[in-house]
Amino acid sequence: MTTSSATPPSAPRRLLPLAVAVAAAATTAALLAPTASAAPRPAAPRPVAPRPAAAAAGASLPFTSVEAEDAESAGTVIGPDHTQGTVASESSGRRAVRLGAGQSITFTAPRAANALTVAYNIADGRTGDLALAVNGEASDAKLALTSKYSYVDTPWIVGAKTHHLLDNARVLLGQDLAAGDTVTLTASAEVTVDVADFEQVAAPATRPAGSVSVVDHGADPSGQGDSTQAFREAIAAAKGGTVWIPEGDYAVNSSLSGVEDVTLQGAGSWYSVVHSSSFINQSNAAGGAHLKDFAVIGEVTERNDSSPDNFVNGSLGPGSSVSGMWLQHLKVGLWLTGNNDDLVVEDNRIVDTTADGLNLNGSAKNVEVRQNFLRNNGDDALAMWSLNAPDTGSVFDSNTISQPNLANGIAIYGGTDITVSNNLVSDTNALGSGIAISNQKFADPFFPLAGTITVSGNTLVRTGALNPNWGHPMGALRVDAYDSDIEAKVNITDTTFTDSPYGAFEFVSGGGTGKAVRNVTVDGATVDGAGTVVVQAETPGQVAIGGVHASGVGAAGTYNCPFPEGSGTFTLDDTGDNSGWDTTWDDCATWPEAK
Repeated sequence: MTTSSATPPSAPRRLLPLAVAVAAAATTAALLAPTASAAPRPAAPRPVAPRPAAAAAGASLPFTSVEAEDAESAGTVIGPDHTQGTVASESSGRRAVRLGAGQSITFTAPRAANALTVAYNIADGRTGDLALAVNGEASDAKLALTSKYSYVDTPWIVGAKTHHLLDNARVLLGQDLAAGDTVTLTASAEVTVDVADFEQVAAPATRPAGSVSVVDHGADPSGQGDSTQAFREAIAAAKGGTVWIPEGDYAVNSSLSGVEDVTLQGAGSWYSVVHSSSFINQSNAAGGAHLKDFAVIGEVTERNDSSPDNFVNGSLGPGSSVSGMWLQHLKVGLWLTGNNDDLVVEDNRIVDTTADGLNLNGSAKNVEVRQNFLRNNGDDALAMWSLNAPDTGSVFDSNTISQPNLANGIAIYGGTDITVSNNLVSDTNALGSGIAISNQKFADPFFPLAGTITVSGNTLVRTGALNPNWGHPMGALRVDAYDSDIEAKVNITDTTFTDSPYGAFEFVSGGGTGKAVRNVTVDGATVDGAGTVVVQAETPGQVAIGGVHASGVGAAGTYNCPFPEGSGTFTLDDTGDNSGWDTTWDDCATWPEAK
């Protein structure tokens, strides 16, 4: 789901018609059973060449995560759970460990580390801390806990419940751990611990020669004074060069603009920390802006879509880059409009946003978003939305996305010649799929999918969700002719599905109007566990599918029940080398129960 300043983000989805489809199917003869073309049609097997081993999907991360349920603890394991609005359902792996006051959890370090990040939940209105001990010896380091940034309500989004229940806390340990060392966390109040990230943080970088320091222009590294004017003066003085943000905490209480033909560089995202809820806000820029190696941490506690509470709101201009950033407690990490041609966004961490992690909101040409980590985003983690002008030739590649708690991991709403490749998405919740390729427009002027949409080499783990508006599930990978037929060529290759709570592939017209899904080719997939079906077809159309190997399928291979009545049939063209999903759900009046 997307946001815009003109309309409420994720404008209420017109999803009720598909819920009505379930009831309508009970009395509609055309939907009582699959059509003759519902099952994959026999075809002469194609020659099948051995597939090359797939590269590991996702980003190359500087940390290693350990799940709390795999640690040693006297606490209580909660989950697994897929129920919207529960702590377990929003947790990594759908499980976590609840500690009472005074209880502890002990992690074994999987690697050398000097820093720790913990995802946690604490009761609404509460604060607390986790005291640390290393190999049994008390440490001065401590993780502060707060519910301030959790418990977000979005009543204008149909079907949304209180969500965004977790938060992330980080700390430099002040000592080096070796693999096999233990870290014990002891709770001062009841807290649920989800996952711990162990990281070896490099020493702070040194000031680049010839750079302009914000401190030399009066910035306060203690965080007590407002450093906005100092940042503005340093940016003006450094045009064509580098603004240096030394170690420290800096309050930037007003947005910056005119950020172009300049590099803003910090000593590292663990050392140079800017406290700002709206860092850059500019509708146009000449380009050449490079933002790197510092943190921007906001104070956003609710989702207000009339306010630009984002790290970047608008345009950085052509040929810009964003790298090595830690972005937290903002509404959106990057909400990009205007000219951002050839922008590169890489090696960043975007966590705990109340809406999208990043959104290419129209006219994005040749943008590459790669090697980023996103966790606990309150809407689509990564989105392209072709509003006002099409996103063209842009790429989401090799990103790791965990726990988007209201929408999709990756969403493509319209656009031309888009690529989604080699991403790892896990644990979607509520109103979204792992990946959505969609013609849902939300607002006009909208530019539907066109050209070739490439979806390749992605891994989806526990993705897909029960949509409360539909009354039935959304698949792990969804192709959605929501407001208009799918006319673009959509090539989906070499997808890995693991433990999908419901279906794997879904072909649907989410507006309930029977728009067609056409020109889709599925070539190669491994489905290791699907709670309901491998293919969930709910609208007219035709898909060529081959090389899909499934195991652990809960109900049947295919659910083929186009809606509405008389809108047409959905045909699966078997191109060969399919296995493990040759059955068809035979009662369109009911939904398969997840197993």
